[in-house]
Amino acid sequence: MHKGKVKHNSPSVAFLDYLLFRNFVFFVLHFSTFTFVLSSIASAEVGDFFSQFHPSFTVQEEYTDNIYLFPTDRKGDFITTISPGISFSTSPLRATTPAQISQTPTDPTGINLNYQLGLAFYARENQNDYISHNGTLDTWYTYNQRLTLRLRENFIQSEENREWEYTPGALGQQNPLGTQRGRSVYSQNVFGPSVDYQFGPNDRVSINYRNTIYQNQNPAYEDSQENALIPRLIYWFNIRNGITLEYGYIRGDFERSPDFVVHLARGRYTYQFNPRTSLFVENTFRRRDFDPPSTDSEINNPSMGIDHAFSPMLTGRVQVGYFWQNPEGRPSTGGFSCDVGLTKSEERTSYTLSFQGGYREDYFTAQNLGFAKYYRAIASIRHTLAQRVTLGVSGAIERAEYASDQKDWIYSARGYASFQLLRWLSLSLEASHRGDESNVDTQDYIENRVLLRLSATL
Repeated sequence: MHKGKVKHNSPSVAFLDYLLFRNFVFFVLHFSTFTFVLSSIASAEVGDFFSQFHPSFTVQEEYTDNIYLFPTDRKGDFITTISPGISFSTSPLRATTPAQISQTPTDPTGINLNYQLGLAFYARENQNDYISHNGTLDTWYTYNQRLTLRLRENFIQSEENREWEYTPGALGQQNPLGTQRGRSVYSQNVFGPSVDYQFGPNDRVSINYRNTIYQNQNPAYEDSQENALIPRLIYWFNIRNGITLEYGYIRGDFERSPDFVVHLARGRYTYQFNPRTSLFVENTFRRRDFDPPSTDSEINNPSMGIDHAFSPMLTGRVQVGYFWQNPEGRPSTGGFSCDVGLTKSEERTSYTLSFQGGYREDYFTAQNLGFAKYYRAIASIRHTLAQRVTLGVSGAIERAEYASDQKDWIYSARGYASFQLLRWLSLSLEASHRGDESNVDTQDYIENRVLLRLSATL
């Protein structure tokens, strides 16, 4: 793994033990992956093995009327991107984005590997020409139907002003709060091995590790690195009563800002009325200890909720609670938290509605905005108009309030149409509008985009 340009303080003995354990997990997972690949090649015919490779080639033309996301002096440009790629998968071929990797393996063993190179050329601002990389890896091996070793990794090198979120639970195409102004190349690598042991029909214990490395070529934005170790226990006393216990140790190292250590604890009790309906109560506690001169803080967030399947095609969830943050030496702050969602999937149409609120913490991104109160609504519709024609629209609006007294309304709307011209050739058209209305004038922006994409996959 590459290391960012971060400060290195003298580690404690406990942290050294943690690093030794992390390296051991790395070794076990890499070894298991290597063993699985060799066994797959040895047991499969050569033709079957090579048929799992899928080369691709994409040409994209994009126009944006505000390439730097400036509040004034907006500059538009055409961007041509040529993207050869390759994928290897033991699963049926499907289109994915880095944020949409499956959370639960469906086969005992498997590999999904995708890589795409991007050569971007600007029609006017050609000093912005750059090379992008986008790669994902998801591989797992299950021993004796109980012990699963898994390795996931996302790597992206891009100039996109708004970055992507890869944290567990992030919605597809979800962005962190931080936004770059101007065009600077950044890279982000999220590496996540895990060990999962199932000791009952729904009982399991797991250890998850996450390493995030962020680097930006613009010196105005600092490099950072995250190391997180998160053990989790899920146990059902009987068919109706179950608990989830989770602890997280997270270390953040930054190029210039104070480093921190986070202790995260979460407990949930679930009562299942029937296979379609379950009620739960939970509490999340988070303590963030900063190096001087920053202020340490604690956050508590008790909540309760219900999950219900109205039908096999329609599911919903409601979770409401209250959070309060207690920074040392400063007044506390609090507010309501919520997570409400509705998903419907029909033969030709799918709908998603989501409303979330409470608090977010933005670290390991361009701006590292820290703690923020937020409320966000997201809606999307996807419809198969004909056998080879798919249409979709989505929209999002978010309110964010930061400790610095900055307040933003962040919004976006997007529509697209995809045409499967041939089995291996597709054409798509997309238009989007997004912006930020802030009480800080320099943070305002409005941008409109239109893009045309032609993709071939063999």
